[in-house]
Amino acid sequence: MKRFLLSTAVLATAGSAGYAGSADTAVVEPMVVEPVAAAPAPMGSDWTGGYGGLSFGNLSADADDFDDNESVYGVYGGYDYDFGQFVVGGELDYQTGDSIELGGIEVDDILRAKVRGGYDLGRTLVYGTLGAAQLNTNVGDDTGIVGGLGVEYKVTERFTLGGEYLAHKFDDFDDTGVDVNADTVSLRGSFRF
Repeated sequence: MKRFLLSTAVLATAGSAGYAGSADTAVVEPMVVEPVAAAPAPMGSDWTGGYGGLSFGNLSADADDFDDNESVYGVYGGYDYDFGQFVVGGELDYQTGDSIELGGIEVDDILRAKVRGGYDLGRTLVYGTLGAAQLNTNVGDDTGIVGGLGVEYKVTERFTLGGEYLAHKFDDFDDTGVDVNADTVSLRGSFRF
């Protein structure tokens, strides 16, 4: 029995060695590769939600023949809603700073209520804004209109950096017959939640 098994093993080995060197080629089945669709790259971030932050910039104001400009700093908060490509929201902000003097009138601070609408470019939001502003001085206060442009960039999903330019117009400030115009340029840092 041992001889039979040994003989069978030798013949099987010899037969396979002869086949390995034969002139016949083995038939290879063609490999079918299914195309894989690449997932589209995400185009945007979701800007929906509340935010709050700090601003630092420059306020320049003029009234008749008087003008001045100084540094300002402030706080703001708002809420945005992302409709896909378009973002709409509202914001309240407050700025104060070094004393600005316009012919004996000292500007104390400015409070704004604005709506903003912009275009979602992914991690960047470009927007326009329009609203009302209240300018407070040592002789009184008045409400005027404010409008401007801004840009915001998402450094992370929770933190953005941006810049904003606003133009303010106060006709017949506090019934004095004096028109006051003011511009602010601010750098802004926001926390989104």
